[in-house]
Amino acid sequence: MIASILSALPSLPWDEILLAGRALFLVFSFLIAGIAFTRWRRAAECDTEHTAQQTERVLERLAVLEKALAATDARIAAQSQQLEIQLNASQSGSAAGYSYQIAARLARAGASREELMSGCGLTQQEADLVARLHGIPRRMLRSHPAAA
Repeated sequence: MIASILSALPSLPWDEILLAGRALFLVFSFLIAGIAFTRWRRAAECDTEHTAQQTERVLERLAVLEKALAATDARIAAQSQQLEIQLNASQSGSAAGYSYQIAARLARAGASREELMSGCGLTQQEADLVARLHGIPRRMLRSHPAAA
């Protein structure tokens, strides 16, 4: 059998053999290129899917962070309002403290409860308390009638 193939070789033209070899090589090369392209395309699809999944995870985390930021912003706004209220209260408290200082001076000078209420904006109970704490003691008024 091999002898029959070898005896047939000299009768075939070498140009046709080389042409057939080139054709087979081109077909083989196209098959290899097709397989490589198919694998490359599958790898690109996997990479695209992986990237899409990562992007989805990042967007989910971003949404969670946005919610946390909104909650933090609300807490900061509430604390800011509380601080403003406390600041306003302390400012009005300092004005009230100044009013009490004036009332104490008036009480030391012998002002009556009505004068303390009208002059310093105190309530009746506050005026009584200031008069008792800072006013001239009644004992001294009884013992020194000139002081009255």
